[in-house]
Amino acid sequence: MASGRLCVAGVDEAGRGPLAGPVVVSAVVLDPARIPQGLDDSKKLTAQKREALHAQIMATAHVAVVIAPPQVIARYNIRGATLWAMRRAVLGLAVAADYALIDGRDVPQGLPCFSEAVIGGDGLSVSIAAASIIAKVTRDRMCAIMDCDEPAFGFSSHKGYSSPQHLSALATHGPGRHHRMDFAPCLEAAAARREAFTLS
Repeated sequence: MASGRLCVAGVDEAGRGPLAGPVVVSAVVLDPARIPQGLDDSKKLTAQKREALHAQIMATAHVAVVIAPPQVIARYNIRGATLWAMRRAVLGLAVAADYALIDGRDVPQGLPCFSEAVIGGDGLSVSIAAASIIAKVTRDRMCAIMDCDEPAFGFSSHKGYSSPQHLSALATHGPGRHHRMDFAPCLEAAAARREAFTLS
């Protein structure tokens, strides 16, 4: 902002590593006069604190959220799907960003503004921290819905990551409709289920 970029968007994602569910990306332009107190990397905050900050950010900032479902992840791979969603999140803001701060090492192609990749940005930039909170809370809420849809997998507890509970459910039931079928554990579980069905 000191260099004249008055509308700065922070961009971050949640859900690159899980075996199931979407990647969720958020872009946030904070109001410099109303920056919520306590913004930090979403992973360092309790769920209760994230929810409280989510409400404050939504009430005071410009926010865009883009969902990349498993079908998009399979089409572009996980990195490509994340960059795909990041570009759309910046384009989806109600205000035109002058500058985008992107958490991580990669900057999506085709952004309409100057941009910069910031490694560990969710701990360095309040704009990226705000985006990380929006993305994390949104994805956690989606995992609760996925849990209602396919309760055998326990998505509410492990959020789609490869926990022992999740891997055990995969082995027992095979992949469900929320799983990322281009990820090796899901492919292996599907193959094992087909083999067991054939042998039976």
